[in-house]
Amino acid sequence: MTGRDAARFTGSASGHGTSQSTDDEIWEWWTGLPREDAFEVAPIPFDRMRGWGFDDKGNLVHDSGRFFSIEGLRIDTDDGVITQPIIDQPEVGILGLLMKDIGGTPHFLMQAKFEPGNLNVRQLSPTVQATRSNYIGVHNGRATPYVEHFRSAPRERVLVDVLQSEQGEWFWRKRNRNMVVEVEGDVEEREGFRWLTLAQINRLMSTDDVINMDARTVLACLPLAPAEEPGPGEPDDAFVRALRRSYHVKDDDPAAANTLAGIVGLLTDVKVACTRDRRLVPLTEVEGWSVTDEEIVDDARREFRVMAVDVRAEGREVGRWTQPLLEPHDVHTAVFLTKDIGGVLHVLLATRAEPGLADMVEFGPTVRLRSPEEDPGLPEGFAEALALDDPERVRRDVVLSEEGGRFRAARTRYRVIDAGGILPDRAPEGHCWATVGQLTELVRHGGYLTIEARTLLACLHGLW
Repeated sequence: MTGRDAARFTGSASGHGTSQSTDDEIWEWWTGLPREDAFEVAPIPFDRMRGWGFDDKGNLVHDSGRFFSIEGLRIDTDDGVITQPIIDQPEVGILGLLMKDIGGTPHFLMQAKFEPGNLNVRQLSPTVQATRSNYIGVHNGRATPYVEHFRSAPRERVLVDVLQSEQGEWFWRKRNRNMVVEVEGDVEEREGFRWLTLAQINRLMSTDDVINMDARTVLACLPLAPAEEPGPGEPDDAFVRALRRSYHVKDDDPAAANTLAGIVGLLTDVKVACTRDRRLVPLTEVEGWSVTDEEIVDDARREFRVMAVDVRAEGREVGRWTQPLLEPHDVHTAVFLTKDIGGVLHVLLATRAEPGLADMVEFGPTVRLRSPEEDPGLPEGFAEALALDDPERVRRDVVLSEEGGRFRAARTRYRVIDAGGILPDRAPEGHCWATVGQLTELVRHGGYLTIEARTLLACLHGLW
């Protein structure tokens, strides 16, 4: 990755360059795509699944031994033992965006992808969003479009390439390869795909359930370097100016509340202190959960359930299949609280332990709630900041879906809130202030930012 690449990404995000399609043309294409008439998802009992079944350990597995399985997880804590079901998908998939210069402006090839867990059937995904089992053809279906650009890309054309985690509460050590590859020459725009600029993608990000989770994590990995002062026609207020400066404050800049080494050191300290033992166990050893003919569900109905679906999908690599899906009981909330410190916007990160993460702990949102009613005992000032509803303070408030290939109706309310004047400069224990520039440095490497934190970073990219 070079400074020239960052400048090109920034140019695409600024909205000043040319675009292949207008916003109206994109929306007309998006709303005119086949949906309910081309796709059908029906809940079914587990015994009607084809190619899936419970093994002698009670785990829900595929006959091929590939794809993924539903197993048990045991976590030993100081307060006792916790068990739960978890998705074990050891394969590393590809989440890849193709980038092409069109009329002097970088465009990204987005896919209007159907996933069985999507409430609205289709969402805009990366060019390629595929598990290894899918793209090597274990399902005996059609080849994954465009995957060859990522499996055999010349290194000089690979602009982003990093392994990133996914939900550590629902996945066991799950990682995907986040990639951006530049292409030249004619690349066919197949049915259901469209070249968009970053500015257009960012505008669509403000609409509920349009940009999917896998696109958001790749977009978060793009380094951007907006001009420190807004140009003609761009938003111009104190928040935007502080945000723009924040991209340029990275390591030992005195304008940063913490050095990058100090931020990484905090996370390392928490990782070392987090001594919980966790391991996969047979699903039959999970306590507090019930397995019925139609679901695996927590008895308190606070976490999630696992159910089965029969799927019909035109245009997918396989036209008909069955699979399990994990369905949470409520809409989650993830919030970045921000503060102008010395004219530079800072984001308050929280260290977050999730049993399925490879290193157990990553930086997550300032606040993450499993339901609107949850009371996690927030630090001083947090509740007051979360209650703000002034548009001048609530800079992003959008409900976005999590990955529809494994989760059913899993949605999170993502919010970016300017909490200046409410939160102290000194961060609470387990938290730290970081600039956006420091976040862009962290996200170049896996194991630092959770999937929710990366979505919020992608949201910040659309605010300047």
